[in-house]
Amino acid sequence: MKKYFTLSLFVLALVFSTTTNAQEFSGLDKSPMDMASFPTSYKVSDKAVRIVYGRPQLKGRSLGDLAPAGKVWRTGANEAPEITFYKDATFGGQAVKAGTYSLFTIPGEKEWTVILNKNLNQWGAYSYDEAADVVRTTVPSSSAGESLDAFSIAFKEVGSGAHMVMGWGTTRVEVPVMM
Repeated sequence: MKKYFTLSLFVLALVFSTTTNAQEFSGLDKSPMDMASFPTSYKVSDKAVRIVYGRPQLKGRSLGDLAPAGKVWRTGANEAPEITFYKDATFGGQAVKAGTYSLFTIPGEKEWTVILNKNLNQWGAYSYDEAADVVRTTVPSSSAGESLDAFSIAFKEVGSGAHMVMGWGTTRVEVPVMM
């Protein structure tokens, strides 16, 4: 009987220790992470540039409310996007060394300032430090007929490089990237 009691306590302890240590996973992110790269084909492993970013949704809100004109914006949701150049390149006509940078923007009515910043792992733009900017370039914004509810970034091949195209709502911004 004593042996049965000891075995029962052992099994009971094992059951409770297993259930209390079970991993809990969070639900789906409301602004999921995404990635864009150039060349865009998944079959090409020799990438020149890649960006990882969060995709906020408008959901009936305005772009101006979520990314106010004239203020530094994290360019997406959650963490500031991180863009990696695998080769030296030009970004908006300015030289940039191979490496990883945070991407920020300052939206405007007719043009946006696009910023590469050397400080990584930044949540939002709360700790943005202008002194850490590596490149600041100003590019025109345009309007498209198709409205995008989810903020999106894609690369479009142009000549010997690409344009990094950012779109949200009907706003489109293109930054030339040459390798």
